[in-house]
Amino acid sequence: MDILFIADPLSHFKIYKDSTYAMMAEAARRGHAIFACQPNQLAWISGDVEATVRRVTMVGDAADLHRHPWHESGPHQARSLKSFGAVLMRKDPPFDMEYVTSTWLLELAQRTGACVFNKPQTIRDHSEKLAIGEFPQFVAPSLVTRDAARLRAFHAEHGDIILKPLDGMGGMGVFRVKSDAMNLGSIIEMLSHDGARSVMAQKFIPEIAAGDKRILLIGGEPVPYSLARIPQGTEVRGNLAAGGLGVAQPLTAHDREIAETVAPVLAARGLLLVGLDVIGDWLTEVNVTSPTCFREIMEQTGFDVAGMFIDALERAAA
Repeated sequence: MDILFIADPLSHFKIYKDSTYAMMAEAARRGHAIFACQPNQLAWISGDVEATVRRVTMVGDAADLHRHPWHESGPHQARSLKSFGAVLMRKDPPFDMEYVTSTWLLELAQRTGACVFNKPQTIRDHSEKLAIGEFPQFVAPSLVTRDAARLRAFHAEHGDIILKPLDGMGGMGVFRVKSDAMNLGSIIEMLSHDGARSVMAQKFIPEIAAGDKRILLIGGEPVPYSLARIPQGTEVRGNLAAGGLGVAQPLTAHDREIAETVAPVLAARGLLLVGLDVIGDWLTEVNVTSPTCFREIMEQTGFDVAGMFIDALERAAA
């Protein structure tokens, strides 16, 4: 089938660690035709949603994850989204109004017959930070507010906390404030834009020293390995984008309990791929926009995450 990937520019891909590339490579290996575009190439025209797309052909030895170039792109062509067997929304955050507009366009396309993953409405309605509130049995003490007094009170109660924006990614804007409350006021002012934006606060979880585990859910089933992203040096963030070290490991019994509780709920809403973030025994985020960590798990364990994903995609698009 023809598969359209809506993503960041292919020239930005670092294929040795890019999950979208892993999906493309596996789909191409199976004989599917790969196409790509960016969100700014979507358009609603006379009741139909089109995209200006290019055919993507893999070049070179697929085992060489440092090759350049890794693909050739065909000429631009305008195609209706419903002409594709599957459309994958893989644009990285920020989750801004243009991202929201993309989900509106994709929802219109879906109504005319396009097969879109993850489901546009669910992506739009699903806050990656606040979604943990649906599963309180797995959540450490947390607060979301724009009220500085509430944030200060939360710190006074728990003594050691993490503060972060609701729309961040890759560890951007994450701060730890210890019991001395050093810079608490400045951090609250900056993250909340002086009370104009809501902020998430969470009790600091010491088990972050062993890693912030990314657990992938594909088609309602957990991948049997997580990727523990371990902070390095004096860094409190384990995110790979912030320099964390990724170590693949089997799911613990509690990891599996969280995954098997959350997975069927989200799969029923049209979320084919989900990335849970778990620190110790606590669920901290539920990522649905463009979850990653395929390549690291595949390389360290031999488990074919991309194969599991394309299997699920083929079933869902059938």
